[in-house]
Amino acid sequence: MQRLQLKVFGLVQGVGFRPYVYRLATKLNLSGFIKNDPYGVHIEIQGTECPRFLSALTKDLPPLARIDSVVQKEMALKKSKALFAIHSSVSGIVSSKIPADTAVCDDCLHDLFDPNSPFYHYPFVQCTHCGPRYSLTWKLPYDRKNTNLSVFEPCTSCSAMYDNPNDRRYHAETIACAQCGPSLSHSITDMTTVISQGKILALKSIGGYQLICDARNENALQKVRLNKARLHKPFALMVLNSASAKQIVDCNKAALQLLNSPQRPIVVLDKIDHSLPLQIAPGLNSLGVMLAYTPAHYLLFHALLGSPTGNKWLQEKNSLVLVVTSANNSDSPIIRKNDIAEQELQSIADCVVHYNRDISTALDDSVVQFIAEKPAFIRRARGYVPNAIALPYTIPATLALGGYLKNTICVTRGNEAFVSQPVGSLNTKESIAFYHDTIKHLLKTLNVKPDCVVHDKHPDFYSTQIAAQFRVPSFAIQHHHAHLAACAVEHGITTPALGLALDGFGLGDDGESWGGELMLYHSNDYKRLGSLQPLLQPGGDAVVKQPWRMAISALFALGKPDLALQRFSHHSQTAAILSLLENGVHTPASSSCGRLFDAASSLLGICESADYEGQAAMMMESCVSKIKCDSKGWILNDTHLNMLPLLNTLLSCDPTEGANLFHGTLAAALINWVEQAALQHGLEKVLLSGGCFLNRVLSDAVISGLKKKNLIPLYPRLYPPNDSGLSLGQAWLGGNKMMGRSYLSQKRPP
Repeated sequence: MQRLQLKVFGLVQGVGFRPYVYRLATKLNLSGFIKNDPYGVHIEIQGTECPRFLSALTKDLPPLARIDSVVQKEMALKKSKALFAIHSSVSGIVSSKIPADTAVCDDCLHDLFDPNSPFYHYPFVQCTHCGPRYSLTWKLPYDRKNTNLSVFEPCTSCSAMYDNPNDRRYHAETIACAQCGPSLSHSITDMTTVISQGKILALKSIGGYQLICDARNENALQKVRLNKARLHKPFALMVLNSASAKQIVDCNKAALQLLNSPQRPIVVLDKIDHSLPLQIAPGLNSLGVMLAYTPAHYLLFHALLGSPTGNKWLQEKNSLVLVVTSANNSDSPIIRKNDIAEQELQSIADCVVHYNRDISTALDDSVVQFIAEKPAFIRRARGYVPNAIALPYTIPATLALGGYLKNTICVTRGNEAFVSQPVGSLNTKESIAFYHDTIKHLLKTLNVKPDCVVHDKHPDFYSTQIAAQFRVPSFAIQHHHAHLAACAVEHGITTPALGLALDGFGLGDDGESWGGELMLYHSNDYKRLGSLQPLLQPGGDAVVKQPWRMAISALFALGKPDLALQRFSHHSQTAAILSLLENGVHTPASSSCGRLFDAASSLLGICESADYEGQAAMMMESCVSKIKCDSKGWILNDTHLNMLPLLNTLLSCDPTEGANLFHGTLAAALINWVEQAALQHGLEKVLLSGGCFLNRVLSDAVISGLKKKNLIPLYPRLYPPNDSGLSLGQAWLGGNKMMGRSYLSQKRPP
């Protein structure tokens, strides 16, 4: 006989962990209790079977639970004969994990389509194993009173399930049914009628409003593009199940596993159904596909497929494909509030459907692709935020404010980092308001008061300008150093390493635009070993949306202005741009790899004008059939990697030949560049980061090539390599700078 106190840390709140422990303890005839506390879960057990309890505790956890550590303490026996119980949560300084939102589970799907279930056709059915968590929680510990369901009093039936230890909804904080829970403003029939008629539906989902239409209806697609001012950016598709997904995209075992995961991300895969309208993803050979993940989504599919009986239809293939994209105007954050949706979506959607439960924080769908045969984020949001990323060691509480594009924030607590969902570009009133809401929400939920604030070095970024408002020490971090630091954090790198940072733009120490950098990385400092040969940017930032300007710049650098006049005679400004280049007026230089992609794509006639970030590069990537290398396509000296010889060769190539040659030659040049630096500095680990590493063809080739040189490429897997990862790197570097100020870190709570 013994009595033990257990402190359990990890993802153990809001995931059915307490009922699981209750059933295990009861089965072993143990007395005691379990309760949520500010740090995780507190357990006390007493009986002869304590060793068996400890052995079994981690063997059959609920699907969403994760134990990071258990602190055990022997206690004096108590004479109480009380049975094991679940006690109320303890308040205090919060350091427990925040559960992420997940898809509806199979058991709840069974309830959804079981006429005898109290949750039959109820669009908010969920249990301890599934459903929204972070998006409806405004405070921890995770109890109903701290969620947006607190205003809904459970009915007698739901209360009975909540109190029944043999029910999977035992202590399910979000339990609700049609008698006592939230409700939709429109019927499923109303919604499916809108879609069937080729119209646009705006539906409030887990993290905000989504626009939904029939993906095979070209008129509906065109209407979405025009109404949303999204002319070319690809739409995400939703299908019912794996069997349906395999009809439109190339799915291997790993892809199917990811599609069916509780996180239900959008997965970018090669397109195999060429009957789908080209308007879904203009100029691209891949599609972003996800499976239905909310009860409301399943009810829509059910009705659109003719209301089949039973559950067998859930696994059968069908041809129904829906476009599901965030319901917001271009460059604005996803909408989460009913009143704003009513105001702003009337001009975009034919029907706006909401429900009477608030969303605490907006969350878009996550997007994942496969790089070197492993999942890699394009966007990390619903299903993954705010899962903690482990730091190599504890740093002071740090708030990192991110950059300008693809902005995220990061908050550290102890040896963990919590990166927010993407806020977007900080260029509108709406995105800036969402930015401040995100900072406030994450700090409040984590109960963190930052010891320091970190921001980008660019003085014009909004995130830089607000740093002083927090009235704690602040640190400016160079853009590409932060990129590499984020990769280093994930892989636990605390010693010097080489780093390749390839992106569109970041302010360099010399005041110039950097973006193709080879660096010697350390958590306290860095050294720029070299860069891509800079190209001039005629018109400055105008080149981002007009890649043809970079093509003219490349031709000018090659000494071929006459060819520029000939090739781009259809642009009225060509002569004026050449004049700018000749006179060195408003033509800032940039070592950006993104601008190199723009120049190549335009020279090949693939994309001369872009209406979304990375469009020229993505369209050129889609032209690749098999990469090739021109061994004379680059010149490498002590400071620069010059790719002008490659650009000159592209002038005589067709789009496919040129895309193959560009990707293969650039990859070979980068590998050659890194190999020489590795030999010079005696290093083998290579950090890869920056938005250009979203390019699957380039990334696969660089990773494979570095391995063949016996080097160790380290690629981001826990966050995207683009600017969404900046805040993580900023937080790590800023926290280390704060420690350098003789900061005395406090011990973590016991």
